[in-house]
Amino acid sequence: MNVEFINPFLSSLMNVLSTMAQTQLKPSKPMMKKSEVAKGDVSGLIGMVGPQTKGSLSISFDEELALTIMERMLGERPDSINEEVTDMVGEITNMVAGGAKNLLGEKGYEFDMATPIVVSGNNHTITHKCDGPKVLMPFNSDAGLAHIEVCFDKL
Repeated sequence: MNVEFINPFLSSLMNVLSTMAQTQLKPSKPMMKKSEVAKGDVSGLIGMVGPQTKGSLSISFDEELALTIMERMLGERPDSINEEVTDMVGEITNMVAGGAKNLLGEKGYEFDMATPIVVSGNNHTITHKCDGPKVLMPFNSDAGLAHIEVCFDKL
């Protein structure tokens, strides 16, 4: 998969969390993901379709990180993942995809975005509706791990 296509999603995630939640993410080593089991406790998933390709993006957060982001954004910390936390994860997913869309639009790649869905729970699964490889990028933060997955049919 073309790194020129992946990097806008990674930089958009780091930008959204540093701006909106004062949370710095440090990227780790990217890898190919083979299974559908998510690497976190709550995940946002959004589909993207354009003339050149179709694909999807997911962002998974450890519970501790999701609760910390909620506290930093809204000043309230829930006891566990609840509807407000899942709404927030969906909104973050939307903002990250939107930021990447803007960056990719500057390079001539256009796509439309679906409404994000959010899944939570231990060992929940994420199914990307495309045939390409799934690139998994882990991130470390002061409050836990985040993982971004990007998958596109052809690039």
